[in-house]
Amino acid sequence: MTLALLISIAIVLSVLLAGAWAIQRLTGNSGWIDTMWSLSAGIGALIGIYYAAGAQVERQWIAAAIILIWSLRLASHIASRSAGASEDPRYAALMEEWGEKRASRLFWFLQIQAAAAFVLALAPLSAVSINAPFPQGTDWLALAIAVIAIGGETLADRQLTHFRKTNTVKGAVCEIGLWKYSRHPNYFFEWLFWCSWPVLALSGLLQTPFYVLLALGAPAMMYWLLVHVSGIPPLEKHMLNSRGETFKAYQERVNAFFPGPRSTNA
Repeated sequence: MTLALLISIAIVLSVLLAGAWAIQRLTGNSGWIDTMWSLSAGIGALIGIYYAAGAQVERQWIAAAIILIWSLRLASHIASRSAGASEDPRYAALMEEWGEKRASRLFWFLQIQAAAAFVLALAPLSAVSINAPFPQGTDWLALAIAVIAIGGETLADRQLTHFRKTNTVKGAVCEIGLWKYSRHPNYFFEWLFWCSWPVLALSGLLQTPFYVLLALGAPAMMYWLLVHVSGIPPLEKHMLNSRGETFKAYQERVNAFFPGPRSTNA
């Protein structure tokens, strides 16, 4: 893992997220930002995986396949949701708050997202840089976690899309499938996906423990963002404003993030 490689990844991510800013300014649809972010994070991670020094080729192939599937699936899902849709309520709230400075503030906000994508890209780069013999049990465990995470997030997204297309009750809340056990199962599985990278890095724990710590940065940051910053808080604020008591009752019945038993007291 060289400084030149890290700088190259950072520059690529900065340029790509500047492109996302330009697309939003042209289309007026902030949904394309998240599409571009998903692709950008995937590209940054793939660059790191490809140029990782001393990596086992088989581990590189597994890591690259996982990242590629994650990135393309998430980007295509967000793109299909954004096409012809109105402004994302989270970004709409930010735009209103920023007022006349919305264009410049959005640009720098997306550069912060580029920095977040850089932290995520460090995880697969660290995991494949360990140069430990392949395969090991942790390799298969990491692959299993990634597959479960991508599958779970895909299922949650499809269940929500189906609900939106078939629901005829105004103000209703999706409470089918995985959404019966978590208010944000898609966020939970997104976080779980990034947990696969420190597991993949565990093969080199004794030789290169620092890489395991670097890989842990991805799930730690993703949990913080999803649960405390840009995920659940603004989305649930919007849902309370638009769904009122229906969503408030849903909050009392169902866990916010980690899937679990429903409360029977609400």
